[in-house]
Amino acid sequence: MVAEAATLPPRMCVTEAWAPNAARARALLGPRGVEVAVPTEEGVLPFDDGTFDLVTARHPVDPPWAEIRRVLAPGGTYFAQHVGPGSAAELIEHFLGPPPPGKGRRHPDVEVEAATAAGLTVVDLRTARGRVEFFDIGAVVYILHKCVWWVPDFTVARYDDRLRALDRRIRRDGVFLAHSTRHLIEARRADGDSLS
Repeated sequence: MVAEAATLPPRMCVTEAWAPNAARARALLGPRGVEVAVPTEEGVLPFDDGTFDLVTARHPVDPPWAEIRRVLAPGGTYFAQHVGPGSAAELIEHFLGPPPPGKGRRHPDVEVEAATAAGLTVVDLRTARGRVEFFDIGAVVYILHKCVWWVPDFTVARYDDRLRALDRRIRRDGVFLAHSTRHLIEARRADGDSLS
């Protein structure tokens, strides 16, 4: 996404934890002066306290709220799109059955509590629920190979019976409908906030 920006601020940094993606990001963004940093295994961001006025993220798995607060300058903003709870639940449940009860860590209420506990103030939260439509079984196989965390042990052979059942359903109904959830969150570090 940063590569698509026409202009960049004087200092732009991105983080990437997976080494192959970090190397690709350096090759793509380095020529534009973008610093690509790798967090430690514990999730520590390699930046000084209070470095940034703005921290953004798109689909973080587990936002490191204390680290976000630490690297934000006082008065700085965190602005991000997070994956919400139950994304593609209809598809996942077809293969794995219903999930355990509870909100789960990706629920916006849980994330607001975590951000607040880390010392940030959530100033805006917007949620959305979108349609994900599958018109053939090939699309289902494709997405399950791409989003490997949805059905972690997925192979066509292992889930042959479930795939055939879903194929029959799609052929009968013309579509299999699932939903994705997202939330846009804006949080701030207070102007006078001191880390000590």
